[in-house]
Amino acid sequence: MSIRIECVLECNNHVGTSPLWDVEGGKLPWLDCTGPRFSKQAILRMDLATGVVENWDFPNDIGAMASRKIGGAIAAISDGFYFFDFEREELELIQEVDVDIKRTRLNDGKVDRLGRFFAGGMDEREELKNCVLWRLDSDLSVTKVEDGIICANGPCWSLDDKTFYLADTFQNEFWAYEYDITDGTFANKRIFATTHDDDGVADESTIDEEGYLWNAQLISRDLVRYAPDGCVARRIGMPVRNITSVMFAGKDLDVIYVTSMARVKHPEVHDMFHKKEKPQFLAGSLFVVAVLGIHGVPEPRFAG
Repeated sequence: MSIRIECVLECNNHVGTSPLWDVEGGKLPWLDCTGPRFSKQAILRMDLATGVVENWDFPNDIGAMASRKIGGAIAAISDGFYFFDFEREELELIQEVDVDIKRTRLNDGKVDRLGRFFAGGMDEREELKNCVLWRLDSDLSVTKVEDGIICANGPCWSLDDKTFYLADTFQNEFWAYEYDITDGTFANKRIFATTHDDDGVADESTIDEEGYLWNAQLISRDLVRYAPDGCVARRIGMPVRNITSVMFAGKDLDVIYVTSMARVKHPEVHDMFHKKEKPQFLAGSLFVVAVLGIHGVPEPRFAG
């Protein structure tokens, strides 16, 4: 089946990320996670019916966000977990994490189907395995569930809730774990897929209704669909090189929204990123991929 790719909004996000489809409200929020460093809005939200875009400022970097069952959002900000009220524009601290490690911040995160929020960190210099994956339960307790991470990305679950997926961008690996949905624990880590032989590296992911994992690859411009056995089932080339995240949206969850980054400078520890003085044309924009013939599944809400 043919596909159609369009630029929905030229928003010049420094690091656009984490689109989140609100099935009930018909709106698509997403983040510019390092936008606050450059006086840019941290949260943007588009009404897909009207095209109207709202935005909110944040004091610090924001790595991930999820909807709450009782309204509002849960956010993984650079230094910890927070509640966010869109109407009041208020942040409420739940708990700080990793405050003694100055060069790390919380990065990507998602909610499992019993309403727990998982979020992992990243090393700002993109080189040390000094980061942690955290679990925030509905009682607001915070638990360390994995470590040895350089940059956590793409947490998501198989449709039967028996497998948890996590990518480490700069270790060039996707990991799969046996997941216990009852208590939110996992075991028996294995390699699901790698990007060692790819032109790009893994960023954020989502799962479709057939149980395939979709990942946005930085550098290569590829939107990659992985089969449950880790084999690449499909690649879709996007208009910009550094795409960052992917989310099914729309009334029938049959279109994909893809975020991207306009960021140019990266640490010198690796030479993965193309050295440029200015962003690629349309870098940092929001894109939509349509006419796929594939549907997504709704994102769960945080239970706390």
